[in-house]
Amino acid sequence: MNVQRLIEKYKKLEGVWDAEGAELARQIFLQDLEQLDEPEKVQIPQFVAEFIEFKKKNNFHVYGAMRTIEDHYDKKVPGWFYEGNIEKFCLAWIFGYEVEKEKRYLVKFKGFNPSYIILKYHPYDKTWFLGREQEYNFFRQHHTRKELEEAGFGWVFDCLGIEIEEVTD
Repeated sequence: MNVQRLIEKYKKLEGVWDAEGAELARQIFLQDLEQLDEPEKVQIPQFVAEFIEFKKKNNFHVYGAMRTIEDHYDKKVPGWFYEGNIEKFCLAWIFGYEVEKEKRYLVKFKGFNPSYIILKYHPYDKTWFLGREQEYNFFRQHHTRKELEEAGFGWVFDCLGIEIEEVTD
């Protein structure tokens, strides 16, 4: 929380508290003050989080990690870094971060029998299959791009016979 947001919050509360609410107000105020020194965590992709954790585990400092970023085997890391994310990388290193939720997709095959239009994955059998548009706890029908590409289904994003819906889980 930053100072300006705290000031705005308490300006809105002017005249709201009576004598009985004063202790509650004091407690809320103290909780907010404790948060003032806590910087907000930045959001970074999972692959950057993995890079940071690996470097920290191997006793790198932030400058050392930044110097070796171009040598990383996954070219997405330097690509992300040099796309205007150098400061975000440093903030994540120093203050911590939250991993961005990966987009998930529902893959539908156009023109198929409605009982067999949704691409699904069975995690126990590790098999892919087509099914109807019903969700079951034991099958997954929302997939990340990475999951689809690793399974050889990356082509669905470019195929005219496929309908891709971005979903929120």
